[in-house]
Amino acid sequence: MRTSILGLGTAVPDGHLSQPVVRDFFASQPGTDRLARRLIGSVFDHSAIDSRYSVIGEIGAQHTLFTDDDGNLLSPTTGDRNALYRRDAPALSATAARTALARSHVAAADVTHVVTASCTGFFAPGPDFRLVQDLGLEPTVERYHIGFMGCAAAFPALRAATRIADAQPGSVVLVVCTELCSLHIRSSSDPEQIVASAVFGDGAGAAVVSSRAPSREGALFEIGDFSTAITSEGEADMDWTIGDRGFEMRLTAEVPRIIGREIRGVVDTMFPGVEDAAAEVDAWAVHPGGRSVLDRVQDGLSLVDSAMADSRAVLRDYGNMSSATILFILERILADDALADGADVVGLCFGPGLTVETAQFTRRASPAADEAAR
Repeated sequence: MRTSILGLGTAVPDGHLSQPVVRDFFASQPGTDRLARRLIGSVFDHSAIDSRYSVIGEIGAQHTLFTDDDGNLLSPTTGDRNALYRRDAPALSATAARTALARSHVAAADVTHVVTASCTGFFAPGPDFRLVQDLGLEPTVERYHIGFMGCAAAFPALRAATRIADAQPGSVVLVVCTELCSLHIRSSSDPEQIVASAVFGDGAGAAVVSSRAPSREGALFEIGDFSTAITSEGEADMDWTIGDRGFEMRLTAEVPRIIGREIRGVVDTMFPGVEDAAAEVDAWAVHPGGRSVLDRVQDGLSLVDSAMADSRAVLRDYGNMSSATILFILERILADDALADGADVVGLCFGPGLTVETAQFTRRASPAADEAAR
């Protein structure tokens, strides 16, 4: 049995954020000048995002850790923000994981390895440990955590899971990516911080990766090759640092330009000897770092609008949930029965560095179809 993703699960917090409401909230903050208000309006209105979700609840609610009695945004310490991460991330992770296990028809007792990824908080024993406790996994489960690799971390996590499953046939690896980006919101007139406030949301995604034969009918992803590429520039254009008042995100306007300029070369290396590599792909899962990133990828690869539909839909409904986002997109593609058996799927993620992570999958309509194809 080729190592495959047997099932995917996703979860978001209860707090729903309407993009127009969040826009008006940031524009109304004390000290926001006319130029900043105009920039906030433009960035939010052109984000291609309708809604996001947050563990901090309704934006602007009075008298919370993040707002005063008048509903103005406060600036909690990093310790206070991280305490919320420690409180809320485990439950969100467990919800996504339970869904992935149920869809895979895999019992918690069958999980042999756990791989977690996150860049929006820290604690120890960490998210990997909590999954063992919260899901009732065997205490002998091997655990690994991938930290601070940003939006691209899901593919290194899936790559590690695949290496494990390939090396140890029959293994069942639970991969969970959980990000609570909203914990690091701040009021600012800095264009980069305004962009961060406009695009990031909270969510968790999980995948069950295994080299054992599936025990149910239904679609799955055979896992193919992975690749990593560092662009020729961009190290200073996307990064995170830990400040006294939360994690500080740098996301300059150069990021989509760099990605657009270099993405075709990255994709071409995935299909050596193929004249038009993009034409070989049936479905695309492109991390929506923002609307401009998706626009540049689409232009750089000369893709039709339908090729970007799943990525744009996730951006519209959830925003950018960092590493979890790509699993939301793959979930949509896996559920798309309009795709033929054997459809080639390519995933593209972008992280600090500027790093481009890629993954290739083959969507199988069912295990039976998989065997018939061999």
